Amino acid sequence: MRDTTFTKAVATAGAVTLLTSGCLSSGTSSSGGKSGGTAKTTVEIMFGFGGDQSQGFKDSLEPWAKTNGITIKYVSSGDSFATLVRSRVAGNNPPDIAIFPQPGLLKDLQKQGKLQPLDDVLDMPKLQSSIVPGFLDSAAVGGKHYGVPVDMNVKSLVFYNKPAFTAAGYKIPKTIDELMTLSDKIKASGTAPWCIGEESGPASGWPGTDWIEELVLKQAGPDVYDKWVTHAVKFEDPQIKAAFDTYAKVALTKGDVFGGSKSIVSSSFQTAANPMFTKPPGCFLHKQGNFVTQKGFLSEAVRASIDTNLGVFPFPNGKFDTVEGGGDIAALFTKGDSNVTKVLKAITEDPTFGGVWAGPSDRGFISPHKDFAVSKYGNEATRRIAKIAYTTSGIRFDASDSMPAQVGNGSFLKAMIAFTSGQQDEAATLKQIDDSWPAG
Repeated sequence: MRDTTFTKAVATAGAVTLLTSGCLSSGTSSSGGKSGGTAKTTVEIMFGFGGDQSQGFKDSLEPWAKTNGITIKYVSSGDSFATLVRSRVAGNNPPDIAIFPQPGLLKDLQKQGKLQPLDDVLDMPKLQSSIVPGFLDSAAVGGKHYGVPVDMNVKSLVFYNKPAFTAAGYKIPKTIDELMTLSDKIKASGTAPWCIGEESGPASGWPGTDWIEELVLKQAGPDVYDKWVTHAVKFEDPQIKAAFDTYAKVALTKGDVFGGSKSIVSSSFQTAANPMFTKPPGCFLHKQGNFVTQKGFLSEAVRASIDTNLGVFPFPNGKFDTVEGGGDIAALFTKGDSNVTKVLKAITEDPTFGGVWAGPSDRGFISPHKDFAVSKYGNEATRRIAKIAYTTSGIRFDASDSMPAQVGNGSFLKAMIAFTSGQQDEAATLKQIDDSWPAG
C-alpha cells in the first residue's frame, strides 16, 4: 500500500483548490513539445498529498513560479485523488500535470491514451543518472516513460528506541538471520521484540503487505519481485510463500509482538510504535516507512529530541540489497505547452527541488535524486534514511501500489488481515489473492 496513507488518513476529504499569486507572463513562448505551441499563464497541478507535504511542495515551487511569471493552480485532492483524476479525464478536463501516488493508476490512464510520453520532453539520460536506480522504471510502459518521481518514501527500515537498545547491548543486524536471532534474544529477556499495527480504516492491512513485499524483495530478489507484480509469478509460488512463512515467524509467533498477534489488526499503524518509548519499553523494533518521523506518529516528547530517541537501520539484506519504496510521480496531460513543460522540468529534473520541503521541520520529504544535498534534511534520522536509499543498488516501488487496484488495494489487503488474525491459513490466503487477479 502507498506510503502516504498517513497523509490520506488525516487529509480533509474532498478536493481543495489553492490558487497562488504571481505575475502573469505575456503568454508568448516557443512550444515545449511537438505540437500546440502554447504558453499558459496558469498551470494546474493535481496531487493527492496534503497537510505539511502539500505546504512543503507549494513552498518549494512558488518562488520559481513567481520568478518565471507563471501562476500555479494547486489542486490537493486528499484521499479523493483517484476518483477526481478519473472524473476530470472522463470529462475531457484533465489537469496539466498530475502527481500520482500509485503507478498502477497512472498506467491505467496511459492505457487509455490519456498521458503524454516524456522521453522527448524531459532529459531522460540526466534523470537516469540522477534518480535512485529503478525508480523511473515504475512509470515506464513499452519502453517509454510516462512519469517521473517528485518525492520518495523509503520503506526498507526498522526503527528502534535508541537509548534502550544501546543500554541493552543489542547490535544492529546485517542479515535476516541476524534479525531473527536479535528478535529471539529480545523475547528471551521478557520483552516482545516487535510492535506491529495494521489498522488503517478502509485500507487496513497495508502494513502487512509491506512486510510481504519487503521479504519477497530481500529473499527472492528484484527480478522475482517484478514478475510477481505482474502476476507472472503467482502468490502461490514457493518464493512468495517463503515470504509469508517468514512474516508468520514474526507476526504470528507467541511473544514476538507487543499485545500479541491478535492485536495487530486492531492496532493503528499511526500509533503502533509508541510502546517502544514507554518505561520499560513494550517492544524494541518497528518496521515502517520514513514517514514515521512526521507529526501524528511518535509523541511530541519523542519527536522533540528525535535524533537522541529514535534509531533506524535498513531492513537487513537477504541475498539482495534493493530497497522497497514509493513516492509521488508526476505525469503530463497537456501536450506542447512551453510553460507546462517548464513546470514539469522544475519539479522533476532539478536535483535541488524540495530544499524547503525537506526541513527544518520534518515534512516527510525525501528527494528521489541521489545528488540532493542531505544536509537539507531536518534531522539525522532522515539524513540516515536518505543515505540508505542513495547508496542502494536500486529501489522497487511498493508492489501493492503497482498491482491492479482490485488486488493491491483490495484482495491483498483483506487477505493480510484474515491471515494475521487467524481467520484463514496461508494456503487459503495465497489462493484467494491469486483467484482475485483480473483476467488479461
